[in-house]
Amino acid sequence: MGKDVQAAELMKLDALIVVDTSAWGQLGPMAEVVKFFPGARAVIDHHVRSDDLGATVIRDDTAEATGRLILELAQVLGVKILPEIARPLFAAIATDTGWFRFSSVTEKTFLALAKLAAAGAEPPAIFSALYEQHSLARLHLRGRILDHVVSDLDGRLMSTHVTQQDFDETGANKTDTEDAINTLHTVAGSVVAVLFVALEEGVTKVSLRSRTDFDVSAIAEQFGGGGHRAASGITFQGNLEDARKAILDALRVAMG
Repeated sequence: MGKDVQAAELMKLDALIVVDTSAWGQLGPMAEVVKFFPGARAVIDHHVRSDDLGATVIRDDTAEATGRLILELAQVLGVKILPEIARPLFAAIATDTGWFRFSSVTEKTFLALAKLAAAGAEPPAIFSALYEQHSLARLHLRGRILDHVVSDLDGRLMSTHVTQQDFDETGANKTDTEDAINTLHTVAGSVVAVLFVALEEGVTKVSLRSRTDFDVSAIAEQFGGGGHRAASGITFQGNLEDARKAILDALRVAMG
């Protein structure tokens, strides 16, 4: 919003649908649009934590991906699933499940994927578009991220971080940190992984992942964040070092 479309244009629409979140803090500049939108508002989401967006809410916090909920809703409404619909929905389910390796994956996941593949989604092309078209700067940033890895609690708690200097020296963008956190779970015995990313001055983005029944959303909620038991996020109002100390200390206590 603000690049290809302006807020004033959105206000002329009949309806506005927010997907995959119902938290004001995750809407960024779109929050003001949603708040003052004069038409019908709806939320389609699978996260537990929610704010009141003044919308009709379609939620299933047991679902592995909002993409599957959208597919099911489309089928109920009799919408024909064209390739241009199938491709992003397949990508949404694949990314929300870590390409089907998270414990949230069920039989319903693969039944939905089969329908999307039959409708024109091509898994190899989608994977390539998401993960095999990156810049050299992103690769260099990944090296920095791995170099900053810290093992704690005998390897059960793995963390790493990205500084503004890392971005400046590699030429990478903030979005180049995506999926980096999952690399920490390649270490045998890791239970919780945390990635800290320095954003603008005094703000740190924190991503948390769990691969056991440890609930990282409970930690996120302590700091105004939220998400799932296995994957949550926080926008921490403080610098990188303050964020690392506060959140890692909370995790050490919770994990014993």
